[in-house]
Amino acid sequence: MAHYFRLERAQLPFSGRASPHMALRTPLMVVNLKTYPQGHGEAGFALCREMAAVAEASGACLAAATSALDLRRFAHKGGVPVLAQHIDAAPAGAHTGAVLPEAAVAAGAVGTLVNHAERQLDWATIETTLARAREAGLATVLCTADVEATARGAALRPDYVAVEPPELIGGDISVSTARPEVISDSVAAVAGTGVPVLCGAGVRTRADVEKAMELGAAGILLASGVVKAEDPGAVLTELVRGLS
Repeated sequence: MAHYFRLERAQLPFSGRASPHMALRTPLMVVNLKTYPQGHGEAGFALCREMAAVAEASGACLAAATSALDLRRFAHKGGVPVLAQHIDAAPAGAHTGAVLPEAAVAAGAVGTLVNHAERQLDWATIETTLARAREAGLATVLCTADVEATARGAALRPDYVAVEPPELIGGDISVSTARPEVISDSVAAVAGTGVPVLCGAGVRTRADVEKAMELGAAGILLASGVVKAEDPGAVLTELVRGLS
């Protein structure tokens, strides 16, 4: 059964059409554009448009996690739901450089990553950040490194947890191949919470995705396998076939 997170918006453009709803659903594929040259500015915008074309053709739910500076344009014209790569728990006020959840929502984000391996937070800050995101109306994808952290994180009621063993991030060997038990055990650990488990780290092929789904994952979080690909559209087309 699909897991939906719906957010009310005032006529945000999406896939070329104005719509009051932006939705994330499972199975979900989130592409983290990070700060790769191919993932920001004009190149990042073109990648979002390719993602939109693949989503339209396949019916798959694809979302992009973008830099704060690109978020507004990509959200309104990129054609796919957009997540912030990070938000801060700070309230409005004298917090220079902070990315407020309310600002992310105003820019068009439907959600945010929290505690990515490259932007780690302590547990107290994670809890506060999740609460602030919830208040602002952002879906949350809480990133975790292992089964224990996944179980602890799911208890905080994010909308998704994404387990990524840090030693495999950016590599050529998928978590579903190198450490399949991380996926299956994470799914088992959160079974009573209703929180869907995404997985990532080293995911590059349709077989990687299929294996992850067989192990109980509700979707995929990935980055370099798509963003740095010579033909991202072709790679995405093949990857989304593994979701079903």
